[in-house]
Amino acid sequence: MPRIPTVHSKTYVTPRRPFEKERLDQELKLIGEYGLRNKREVWRVKYTLAKIRKAARVLLTLDEKDPKRLFEGNALLRRLSTPWPRSAKRPVCC
Repeated sequence: MPRIPTVHSKTYVTPRRPFEKERLDQELKLIGEYGLRNKREVWRVKYTLAKIRKAARVLLTLDEKDPKRLFEGNALLRRLSTPWPRSAKRPVCC
C-alpha cells in the first residue's frame, strides 16, 4: 500500500538569538518551576500563546456587533476558560 502523506503544522518557533543570557535564564527558571523537560516545551507554549493573542487582537479590531467577532470571540473564551458550573452563566464576549 502506498503511504498517504500527512501535513504537519509547526508547533514551536526557535528564538532569533540563540544565546541571549536573560532569555536563557528565564527559560531555565520556567523549566524548573513547571517541570518541563526541555526548552522546546517552553517555546511550544509561547508559540501557542502568541497565536491566541494574535487571534484576540484581530477580533478586537472588528466592529462590536460583527457576527464573526461574536462567534469567534465566544469560541476563544470557551477554549481558554475553565468549565463553568451548570448554574452559573457563561460570559458573553464583547
